Amino acid sequence: MIPRLIQKQLLRLWASYPVVTITGPRQSGKTTLARATFPDLPYVNLESPDLRALADNDARAFLQAYPAPVIFDEIQRVPQLLSYIQTIVDESGKNGQYLLTGSHQPQLNAGISQSLAGRTGLLRLLPLSIQELHMAGITLDRDEYLFKGFMPRAYSTALEPHTLYSDYFATYVDKDVRQIANLNNLSAFETFIKLLAGRCGQLLNLNSLANDVGVSSPTIAAWLSVLEASFIIFRLPCYYENFGKRLLKSQKLYFTEIGLVAWLLGIREATQVARDPLFGGLFENMVVLEALKARYNAGREPDLYFFRDSAGTEVDLLFRKSPDQLIPTEIKGAMTWNKDFAANIRKLRKLSPKFTGGFVVYGGDMTPVSDDVQFINFKDAAQIVD
Repeated sequence: MIPRLIQKQLLRLWASYPVVTITGPRQSGKTTLARATFPDLPYVNLESPDLRALADNDARAFLQAYPAPVIFDEIQRVPQLLSYIQTIVDESGKNGQYLLTGSHQPQLNAGISQSLAGRTGLLRLLPLSIQELHMAGITLDRDEYLFKGFMPRAYSTALEPHTLYSDYFATYVDKDVRQIANLNNLSAFETFIKLLAGRCGQLLNLNSLANDVGVSSPTIAAWLSVLEASFIIFRLPCYYENFGKRLLKSQKLYFTEIGLVAWLLGIREATQVARDPLFGGLFENMVVLEALKARYNAGREPDLYFFRDSAGTEVDLLFRKSPDQLIPTEIKGAMTWNKDFAANIRKLRKLSPKFTGGFVVYGGDMTPVSDDVQFINFKDAAQIVD
């Protein structure tokens, strides 16, 4: 197992709450993290039909058969267990009783808000970060990261990326989509996901997507919610404040696994990455997700935004350092340093004193500071949200 940075937060929450819940996309390493951190705890996988049937039919008997402390994997498969767990932890008054993992937010969120509010610590585990791979002695070049992605299985097995992500996509559609939503047209949904891959790093336009897929805008909105609920996509909000200009209150779309995007775009070799017309979006997606992983691994909320106004001023990423301080970041896939990469950061800082400092994350190795803007290599992208 490649050590996960979030493990520190898991141990802290386990000592502070009776229940800890780890959510995240399929195959991001939730089960491995739970079992490696607490190897002596009994492990129960609720994907198992017989165990799930017992939990469904007689929750009390199930919980007596598997008493705390225990790990329950894929808890969203039997959300009614959460009410019984609430009763048990309230009576025991002890911390570190139930470690739950799950891939789907809707069922877990509903159960947690109804039964476990105030009783569970929450962690969101995304695929591996560049920092975690580096700590494990694994370093790739820019295009190899974009092609291979960050799923733990990409580094623990000999599977080729196209096989890994083909199987991942098929499993996701067959299991997660069918569980979350009652879709009448799976073929159109699959087409929709592939079209989204071509729009990573771009503003979301529901009407455009609806026209391209051949469905209604409300359907597109519902499908986006399905993808977000199962941690396939992440929506980055536009930062809004009245600076005397009309700001575009929209969202930008990113995938939580860049290797899946490359596969959806038909990229089958690392040498194809830089030549792909969507290379800029791929690189931006990877950097934004590195920032998001760093926030989640520290047990924090994202506090990430982008900026865009009607006058054309746009900055790829903003990080809220404090209530009155936002750090702007531009993302450039180029490997050659250029001071003009920071031009929009300088424009943005003139709008409000809230915008201070700044970073340019790019593919090169030169790390100068120009006009209080730090240029850094993409492998160090996690430091922009420190």
